[in-house]
Parts: sequence; structure tokens; C-alpha cells
Amino acid sequence: MEPVAALNRIAFLLERGNEPTYRVKAFRNAAGVVRDLASGEVERRAAAGTLRQLKGIGDVTAKVIAEAAAGGVPGYLAELEEAASKAWPPEDGRALRALLRGDCHVHSDWSDGGSPIREMAEAAIEIGHEYMVLTDHSPRLTVARGLTAERLRSQLEVVRELNAELSPFRILTGIEVDILDDGSLDQEAELLAELDVVVASVHSKLRMPSEEMTPRMVMAAANPNVDILGHCTGRYISGKQRPESEFDAEIVFEACRQFGVAVEINSRVERLDPPRRLLRLAVEMGCLFAIDSDAHAPGQLDWVAYGCSRAEECGVPAERIVNTWEAERLVESREERGRRKGKRG
Repeated sequence: MEPVAALNRIAFLLERGNEPTYRVKAFRNAAGVVRDLASGEVERRAAAGTLRQLKGIGDVTAKVIAEAAAGGVPGYLAELEEAASKAWPPEDGRALRALLRGDCHVHSDWSDGGSPIREMAEAAIEIGHEYMVLTDHSPRLTVARGLTAERLRSQLEVVRELNAELSPFRILTGIEVDILDDGSLDQEAELLAELDVVVASVHSKLRMPSEEMTPRMVMAAANPNVDILGHCTGRYISGKQRPESEFDAEIVFEACRQFGVAVEINSRVERLDPPRRLLRLAVEMGCLFAIDSDAHAPGQLDWVAYGCSRAEECGVPAERIVNTWEAERLVESREERGRRKGKRG
């Protein structure tokens, strides 16, 4: 087994298991060190026992590299794979997971993700996706290094180049755009109109009263450039925790239904948003859905399994999940929605 592949696979499994970031970084950083070495140097250092002398290589990563360089599967990786085989994927939702063709909410190191676009795309390919929508943050979210219009245009060029290399896999262009206090969107309308998929989310003033939050979200759903309403309650159920935003769910979901905007089933382990009662309501009201990972690292792409489990539990019909569709249908449906809502841009 190649050392770089072994290190990255360990990092992937740790990310999927929601292990601490410092543990993941140790293996991702070690993979970068090994990748930059001259041909044959890994084997020479492994034989001489000098891998540990390389900056960024510790005792555990050195052992993994040496075992992989010798042609075997590193013991640590074998242990992780065995544990994962017993617990992954979650039994509930497996049938639905098999129907997903892509992921509509993915971050890279262009904003607050931890990995380059290529690494996220390669991981998506590895887990069987046909496409992913790259949705880095918009400029107002400065803490997440949100993309200005200029940076977003630069990213579109990078995506075009990667698509030429990774075909038939496809990176769809997109953004997670902030819904501003008045319901407008945090990016140039003309630029949003050029994208394949736009996820609109509330990230500020989450404790806004319902009588203000409801029209704010409805206005976003009515915007011709919006395709998916992201993590609608904004809650965190683990870690730092945060209560749900208050809004009239029936009014917001009716706007989503009427304007063809998908309600996101956010699969991040600390979000799992919307809660079951609201997910069931959205099903009853006839909404579309997108089961998304909201991944900020390669291993988190597999978290869509959690969303599939919740969707199955709440009776979400597979045909109303937009990322069970082919990429072309997803993009074409955006154009059709834009015509119904009004001229884009």
C-alpha cells in the first residue's frame, strides 16, 4: 500500500468518526511531507529508521509509513477499517444512501474547509458520488474567510480546470450565501445567476424574533437565485450547542414548496437540521429536499448517511430528494425555477 494513500485513508476515517482535528491533521500533514519527498527516499528512510527526523512525522505516522512502504496494510489502518466495517454505514437509511448521486453542500480551504477542492472532489469520487456542489461561504462571514465576488470568480476558473481533469465526475459551481437581515443575499445577483446551485443560509442574528425571521427566510426562498434553504433552524445539538431559530415553519416551508426551493437535511453531526418534527412537516407540505453533508473535510462527506437515516425515518420520498437526480437535471431544474420566479440577475 502506498504510504500517502494509507495516511489519507486514516485521516478520512478519523474525520468520518468526528475525531479531534489535531489527530486528523497529524496524518494529513504527514501525507503532505511524504508526497514531497524524492523518489525512493521513503524506502531509504524507512530502512534506516530515520523517518522520525522529518518535520511533521511523529512516532505513529512514522510507523504507518514504514509498514505501508514495506508493502503491507499498516496495523493502525487495519484496526480503524475493522471498527468501521462494524458500524458504517448506519443500518437505517442504507437504501436511500445508495440512491444519492451527489452532495449539494461542500466546503474547501477557500473558505473554512480544511482541504483543497481537488482533495474534496477525489474523496467524493471515492465514496461513489457523481458530482459535488462546491459551496464555500459568502463574504459577510469573515470568520469563515467568505469569498468576495473577485475570489469567487477566481474559484470558478479553478473548478473549470479541475472538471476537465476529473471528468466524468463533475464539480458543480455554487456558494453558501448568507441570508442578510432583510432577506437579501450576500453576493452579487449577476454572479449568483452564473452558478449551478445556490444554498442560502442564515448565519447571523439567529435569535431574531419569529415575526422578523419568517419574512427574512421567505424573501430568500422567493429569490430567483436560491435553490436550497440551508440548515433552517441553525441549531447545534452537541459541542457548543445553540437553540433553534424561531420562525413560522408552515409559512417558510410553503414558500419553499411554492418556489421549488429544497429544504436541506443537514447531516453534520452537531446540526442534524431540521429536527424531526419540522422534517415531517416539510414532507407533509410537499417540499423538495437535499440531503447534504455540509462537509468541511473529506471524511465528513460520508456524513450524508446520517441525513439518509433521518430522511428514511421521517418518510421523505426519494423522488423529492434533489441529489438523487443526475447533475444535468439538477442544473436544468434551477433554470426552470428561475423562469418561474422571475429573471435571474
